[in-house]
This record gives sequence, C-alpha cells and structure tokens, in this order.
Amino acid sequence: MSLIALVTLVVRDYDEAVSFYTDALGFERVEDTDRGDGSRWGVVRPRGGAGPGLLLARAKDEAQRAAVGAQTGGRVGFFLHTDDFAGDRERMRAAGVRFLEEPRREAYGTVAVFEDLYGNRWDLLQPA
Repeated sequence: MSLIALVTLVVRDYDEAVSFYTDALGFERVEDTDRGDGSRWGVVRPRGGAGPGLLLARAKDEAQRAAVGAQTGGRVGFFLHTDDFAGDRERMRAAGVRFLEEPRREAYGTVAVFEDLYGNRWDLLQPA
C-alpha cells in the first residue's frame, strides 16, 4: 500500500508560514529541523490528523518566489475537512483568514473557499 505523506508548499518565509498554519488554521507543527544550509525541514498538519502534512519549503530563487501563492494556477488546490464547519470557520475568520465566499451546501457537504496567507485557495469542507 502507498499513501501520500507530504505535499510541498513553497512559502516566502518559514516562520510566517508556520505561524499562519498553526495559529490561524489550528495545525500542529510536526517537525522543524535546521538543515544547516540556511534551509529547514518544516512540517505542519491538521491537529490530530492522520493524513498528509505540508512540507513548508522557503522559495530559493526568483522562479520559486513567483510560484508562492500560485502553485495551483488560481484553482482550489487544498481541501481541509472539518466536523464543525461553523465553529472552525468562525475561529479562522477571527484569526484573520479571508473567505472568498459565503458557505454553501453541495451534495457532498458544506463548503466555503478561503485563501491562505499567500493567496493559495483552499476549501473548508464538512462532508455530508
């Protein structure tokens, strides 16, 4: 059996990214190891989650800096499941997370699109 363990997310700065994902989204820092060359191996994942984590990778050159916030071409590229949509949405809004729409009900659940601190689009989704 195979499973996706990590997904790389290119970020501007390690500390601001860790702060956003842990404080605003409620993720936990799983690992933060100095690699000795100015880079870090920084992993966050939803608290208590058993699924994949995000490997936060600081952009190293102009091409990578240009990709920050646009890694999925403006589409929703990340999906955060919840069992308390209203509570999580309110907590996230209070922490400064910008939602791009009002919640809507779909056949698959309640959903609203939000942006992370770089403009990457996410779905907050409570499955039906």
